[in-house]
Amino acid sequence: MSDLPRSTDFYERVLGLPLITGEADRAAFGADPERPALVLTEIEEATPLSPGSTGLFHVAWLHPSRAALAASVRRIVGQRWPMEGASDHGVSEALYLSDPDGLGIEIYADRPRAQWERPAGGHGVKMVSLPLHLEDLLAEDQGGPVPLIAAGTGIGHVHLKVADVARANAFYHDALGFEQQAQIPSAAFLAAGGYHHHIGLNSWQSQGGQPAPNTAPGLRRVEFELSDAGSVNAVEGAIADAQPGTRAARDEDGRLVLRDPDGHSLAFGANLD
Repeated sequence: MSDLPRSTDFYERVLGLPLITGEADRAAFGADPERPALVLTEIEEATPLSPGSTGLFHVAWLHPSRAALAASVRRIVGQRWPMEGASDHGVSEALYLSDPDGLGIEIYADRPRAQWERPAGGHGVKMVSLPLHLEDLLAEDQGGPVPLIAAGTGIGHVHLKVADVARANAFYHDALGFEQQAQIPSAAFLAAGGYHHHIGLNSWQSQGGQPAPNTAPGLRRVEFELSDAGSVNAVEGAIADAQPGTRAARDEDGRLVLRDPDGHSLAFGANLD
């Protein structure tokens, strides 16, 4: 981040994330002190982020209920932070904003899976972008804004800006094993376990683009927690078969670390609970 105290204040006061640790050059947030959901680091002499570069489109915070989402909306608006959009996607209701460095954030709540509309072929989900009935959503919040985001809120998906959607889609599907759930012009949505999407890919601004320099604020790593060590090994084997040129390695914690075709750093680790 270009100004860590400013960003720390935003994520704690406006977004309502519990602060786990706050240091001179690093801040960690989340409900579980052992597993931070978000880690911010200070960038010395940060440079502006180019809209046309590949990188983060938004991090999406999945709320456990419509009432929890409504409470977050009231808190954010009460702190006079601007909302930049709102949509009914059929599978979910979502609102959009940006952090102090212009990095995208989505806050959303899912509709029950039984209500998700399916395409004619039955595979995947049908996602739309319709106006959000904001008054109806806010009526779910009977208690008014609360200082902390609701318990049970976590990162539901990460949406990335890529240079070539077909290339990125092939990597996440063929090499990593995510299932494509939906596709619209210049965007694809993939997931595991039948979810509507854990990964979003688009080239709306970034077609043919390059990664931003490390001096610009942005995404440094996306970490996936798999069910067990065998699942991590399976990902490693699939990458070797489908993308033999991809360089993957294990870090000191045994996580599999690699980069996608657009340079996004990914790490896959096992749930040790």
